[in-house]
Amino acid sequence: MTPIYPFHLLPEYRDYVWGSDRLRPGYSPTAEAWVVYEKDLIADGPFAGRSLGDLAAEIGADLLGKRAIEGTGLRFPVLIKLLDCAQWLSLQVHPNDEQALALEGPGFFGKTEAWHVVEAQLGAEILCGLQKPVDREELSAVIREGKLLEYLRRMQVHAGETIFIKPGMLHALGPGLLIYEIQQTSDLTYRVWDWDRPASAGRKLHIEQSLAVIDPNAVAVALSQPPVKEAAVHRLVACEYFELDKIEGQRCRFEADTQGQTFHALTVIHGQARIENHGWQGKLKKYETLLVPAASYNYAIIPEPEAQILRASIPVGVE
Repeated sequence: MTPIYPFHLLPEYRDYVWGSDRLRPGYSPTAEAWVVYEKDLIADGPFAGRSLGDLAAEIGADLLGKRAIEGTGLRFPVLIKLLDCAQWLSLQVHPNDEQALALEGPGFFGKTEAWHVVEAQLGAEILCGLQKPVDREELSAVIREGKLLEYLRRMQVHAGETIFIKPGMLHALGPGLLIYEIQQTSDLTYRVWDWDRPASAGRKLHIEQSLAVIDPNAVAVALSQPPVKEAAVHRLVACEYFELDKIEGQRCRFEADTQGQTFHALTVIHGQARIENHGWQGKLKKYETLLVPAASYNYAIIPEPEAQILRASIPVGVE
């Protein structure tokens, strides 16, 4: 099969009140860069100017891979963002697939997600679940009375840690964090509390939906990778919807293979790297993302010294 070569994606930006200027210097507050999103435009190659979603609908498994097609059809199966947090984000919760279908209707997916901490100021925190389980009647009362913050679990986080966020877990990112976030192909968010900000357009609360999906027992654990002594590929997190690896090394060459089963989405979070595929090669700079289509098969990642690359894909499993 003739390979379909990798291509860069142009991120879409979101200018929310809690953002800063690390992702797009000179444009503040830039809160989010949607670096892998079905409406992102392709920056180069024969598909330049097309959206990722349009290309997925046209070439299907050649872009997405066989496993992705099995899960979400021709819909691009993940959404990946970079988040620059200068203030607390809203306290929120996400439904699972069954709850999304029941509450929102056909075509909606749940939102399982994971955060990788790219940068963290000293003392940076997240909110992640309740300190102890409470029944729904008490939970409803403390939410409506504005007392929920007293019940929440706070956790300090550090650069290099990864946090898995299950549907149903109350959570919020705090100031001083730069986060890589991978999630299902859904941005279905129920906002529980917004730090008494005005309920302006796009920032309304979703109390009834939140109460329907909150899991009082759900809490997060920060997963730390082992110290890097040499070139390595570390699995940061894996679930039924996505896998996330971290690649780093000193002037090494990492061979990779999509196996025709899944795309690979490469995002550089430190330094830069070179990617090679069947005679094609391209540079990938800090915060840039390259999409390696499933039909690309074998390719190589050559990081520069001190580079760190995150690679997202769909679980392939065992044939």
